[in-house]
Amino acid sequence: MTLSITIPETPSDADREAILAPLRAFNASRAGDPGLRPVAILLTDQAGRDVGGLWGKIAYDWLFVELLAVPEEWRGGNYGKALMQEAESIARAHGCVGVWLDTFEFQARGFYEKLGFELFGELEDHPVGQRRFFLRKRLQEPAGQMLGNQG
Repeated sequence: MTLSITIPETPSDADREAILAPLRAFNASRAGDPGLRPVAILLTDQAGRDVGGLWGKIAYDWLFVELLAVPEEWRGGNYGKALMQEAESIARAHGCVGVWLDTFEFQARGFYEKLGFELFGELEDHPVGQRRFFLRKRLQEPAGQMLGNQG
């Protein structure tokens, strides 16, 4: 029996799941249950419409912030900071080691650094002529690691 390579014109959720299933099984066999939990924190206007917020997931003891959006007319009102504080609270409540995310050069690196995030990686020319930054913020040390001087 052999395999063939297929490239769907319009990839579907089923296509993604076909790829994820063996990857999840492999990862679980090596690193255990990832404890996957989606996280959504919404910004809602006075009319009850959701107009932005934060989307992420907890997996393997870290919260990954995939999306953070505050509508332009609401920027400067500390909504981004409030969303990130809520995300950190959720991460702490679930025993996460930290929070990580990525942002483009033309987005919000300085914002995240003001919140205590540190750069741990960067990808040049994404998009061409700019960079994508990867940042993290530790909330606690990994289990079993000793803090302070051991002398």
